[in-house]
Amino acid sequence: APSRFGRPAPPPQTGWERLRELWQRDELQRYPEETVSLAKAAFTAGLAGWLYGGLPAFRSARSAFIERSHGELFHNRADAVQSAHRAGLRSFIRYGWRWSWRVTVFVTIFNMVSTGLSVYRDKTTISNFAAAGGFTGALFRMNLGLQGLAGGMVFGAAFGIPAGGLLMALQSLAGESLQEKRSRERRELYERKLAEWQSRLSVTEDLGRMENNTNGGLKMD
Repeated sequence: APSRFGRPAPPPQTGWERLRELWQRDELQRYPEETVSLAKAAFTAGLAGWLYGGLPAFRSARSAFIERSHGELFHNRADAVQSAHRAGLRSFIRYGWRWSWRVTVFVTIFNMVSTGLSVYRDKTTISNFAAAGGFTGALFRMNLGLQGLAGGMVFGAAFGIPAGGLLMALQSLAGESLQEKRSRERRELYERKLAEWQSRLSVTEDLGRMENNTNGGLKMD
């Protein structure tokens, strides 16, 4: 029989099965909500990091250019203003990029580890975020040796606990956590597919009985 008539597969039961499901598309070619949230968080972190590093650099470079250019000659006031803005824009791009990719990588690794732990354990706890923060902080400071590794781990855990508490508080306002929502959606989808499969199976059995009865009647005639 075609695979679409087979019994639907049950929801993933083990942690590894749930982790593999993070990178698989559903029937509508959509990625899971956790995966989409990772991409959105990475983009938001990159934008925030760029603004955090770029705006102060823009103001500082613009002020420094004005102080250095008192003795220079410009065609007019607009030319002087544009030159100052170009100097600030160069610093905005340079320092904004430096902060942007660092913040993006930090937030992406933190979210991937915390989401992976939550999906694997099938529950969201503060310990997941603390472990994710400690791992990310240690990874960023491991080039400074054992002392830097320990300091990065402590800093990351200290960052992960309040960040995780805030995320859990926001999820509690919605009435259920992301993992609870995901588990409920898996269960409801499986139950719906199972009901459809049983309905198709009963129709197939009825058609089979009707065909047998028809063949039996023809043989008797």
